[in-house]
Amino acid sequence: MGTAKARKLNRDYRGQDHATNILTFSYGQAPGLFADLVFCLPVMRAEARQQNKRPDHHAAHLIVHGVLHASGMDHQNKNDADAMEWLEAAILGRFRIPNPYAASASQNSS
Repeated sequence: MGTAKARKLNRDYRGQDHATNILTFSYGQAPGLFADLVFCLPVMRAEARQQNKRPDHHAAHLIVHGVLHASGMDHQNKNDADAMEWLEAAILGRFRIPNPYAASASQNSS
């Protein structure tokens, strides 16, 4: 989706007037999770470039992030953010994707 639509959704549903990389709309709870993950590709691509990350690695991170939100996790306080980041890094590590929060995780897109 483009930045204008992502901005509108983020404003309408989260009260934040800017485009964001991914929005999660949950419709159920575990074990039968149902959710829509809505990507803003221009924001995702720009972030990958700015952070010197491979676009596929950044996209995988956003998918994991969105699924964790759909599972009820959030990052509104430091403890929750730390737990969510740890789990994201652990899941991504299973796919040999570097920890997106580690300074050394930045990789060239080559």
